[in-house]
Amino acid sequence: MAKHSFTLVVAKPVELTDSLADDLYAAGCEDATPGSSDGVMVVEFHREAASLEEAIRSAIADVRRTGLEIARVEIDAAVVGPAA
Repeated sequence: MAKHSFTLVVAKPVELTDSLADDLYAAGCEDATPGSSDGVMVVEFHREAASLEEAIRSAIADVRRTGLEIARVEIDAAVVGPAA
């Protein structure tokens, strides 16, 4: 299985607290790093799964277990091939 990197952006303004970070970990997000700034909360994942879709679906389900909803998924495009 491959490791997939992506970020989930939480739908409503939320500030990250120690309690929420603990809830995320307990919900299965031990492979993630949560953070927030100016009320925008993100959860950065490095999840091992058979496919990117499977990784994202499972991460969304884990985050939703804490009562949070996801606004969007962000995936950084990797540069592949020789440098110009």
